[in-house]
This record gives sequence, structure tokens and C-alpha cells, in this order.
Amino acid sequence: MTFGVSDLKIGIQGIRIRRAVGVAVTTGAMLSTGALYAAPAQAAPVQAPVQAAAVPAIVAKGGYVMNNANGRTLYTKGGDTRRSTGSTTKIMTAKVVLAQKNLNLNSTVTIQKAYSDYIVSRTASSARLIVGDKVTVRQLLYGLMLPSGCDAAYALADKFGTGTTRSARVKSFIGKMNADAKRLGLKNTHFDSFDGIGNGKNYSTPRDLTKIASSAMKNATFRAIVKTKKYTAKTRTKSGGTRTMAPWTNTNTLLSSYSGTIGVKTGSGSTSKYCLVFAATRNGKTVIGTVLASSSAAQREKDAKKLLGYGFGKI
Repeated sequence: MTFGVSDLKIGIQGIRIRRAVGVAVTTGAMLSTGALYAAPAQAAPVQAPVQAAAVPAIVAKGGYVMNNANGRTLYTKGGDTRRSTGSTTKIMTAKVVLAQKNLNLNSTVTIQKAYSDYIVSRTASSARLIVGDKVTVRQLLYGLMLPSGCDAAYALADKFGTGTTRSARVKSFIGKMNADAKRLGLKNTHFDSFDGIGNGKNYSTPRDLTKIASSAMKNATFRAIVKTKKYTAKTRTKSGGTRTMAPWTNTNTLLSSYSGTIGVKTGSGSTSKYCLVFAATRNGKTVIGTVLASSSAAQREKDAKKLLGYGFGKI
């Protein structure tokens, strides 16, 4: 058989068509199976591990922080070690007064020379009460908690203790302080003074003091007093006139330097060093705690701020 030129062209074109079809089919099959042009798989992003807040280092020898709502411990450093408490003792002094039945905050106490002699002999902190003035119980509580007046503490112990002599009334009042500590289930707390100037047996722990403060903060009058920065009392003089006392400034500087602070009390002394029971509220949550035996007034504030920040991070 012979082929012409035209037959040869037709044959060549047929070969080209079959090759093209084969390539197309093969390519389509490969594409459909993902053998060609498949995008490389993307690795899942690596999540950084969540870092827990570092436990703060404080200078104070003892520290404790808890969630005020449920009592859950958030931080402790020597939380159950007994230490001298200084004027943080006055939290219990105020608590006992406010727990009295049929308490009249407007009843008056006449300031005695014994109260003045006491603060002079002990070189104690003072509300500068004037002998002979009539001062209300409410004013004495402010004088107790803001300038940390030991004269105000003495007046309250004398007023609310029972007995026929001043020493008996003071002893009775201190007994009430210890009875309240026992009622709270505190086994590492004992008071032998109404103001923290103890006689060797006035001690507590960061945990116990925090629990005392938490209990005291349930009282609306106590809460109002300990968050007050300044208070001016107007007392009645012996002659019946009115005396405007110099304003009492709260020794708790956290009230001005840490947002949300709501209390509660400073303390200091040669044995206790520098102490602070503190509480703050943020976003409806309250952290409350204590530092004992810090190195200075400025350092106890720094310690407290560290513990508050840490506490709010864990609450």
C-alpha cells in the first residue's frame, strides 16, 4: 500500500493529538491526587506555656495573704510564727469595743491624767487627748486607729472593762480581747496589753492577725474608720466649751499610694519592728493580709504592695 503526502500529514497530526491527550489525562490525574503542586502543610503554631506569677520576695520576716471572701490562703511566709504585733494589736481593741452590747458611739469618756501619764512614761504614740475633755467613743475609735493613739486605747479599755479600779477594768478588757481570739479559733495569739506595748506575752501571727482583721471588717463602723485618711474631732472641754482637735492623719499610707486600699492598721516597735495589716478591693474582690517585722515604714508598704499584687493575681 502506498501513502501520499496528505496521508503522512494526517498520521503525524494524529500522533500529536494522542500525545497531548495523554499528557492532559496524566496531569489531571496527578493534580486530582495532589501529587503535583500541593501546598506544603503548615505547622501548628507553638503556644508559649502560661507562666505562673513569681512568688514575691519580701523583707518582712512574716507575711500572709488570703481571699477575704472565702479565707483561702494566697501567700504565706512564716504565716504561723508567733511575733510581737506592735499597734496592729489595736485592731482587736477596736473589735472588742464595737462588739459591746447596746453600744452608744456618742457616749462620752472623760480623759484622765493617767492616760496622759501613760503615753509619756512609755514614749507611746498619741492622739494628743487633753485631760478633762469629754470625748465620744466614736472619736476615741478614730484616735485609736488613725494616729494610733495609746491614750485613746487606754481610755477605751478603762471605759469598757469591768471592775472597781482602773487596773481591774484594764485587766478585764484585755481578757475580752483574748476571749475574742479564742472564739475565732486562734491558737497562736495572746494579748497582754490594750495597745501592743506588751509585757512579753503580746503576740500573734500573720495568719491570725489577718483573720482578726477580716472579722473586724464585717463591722460597718470599723470599715468606715480604717479607710479614713483624716479626721478632726470636736471635743467638750472641762469648762463646757468646744475644742477642735488637730486633724488625725491615718498612719496607713497605702490609702494614698495603692488603688483600692480599704484599711487596716500599722504597727511598730523595738521588738515588733514594722508591721502592717492591709486590705484592698478591686473588681469586687478583696485581698487581706499582714506583714510582720519588716525593716522600715517604707519597706512594710513595699512588702504589702507586692503581696497585694500577687494576691489579686491568684484570687
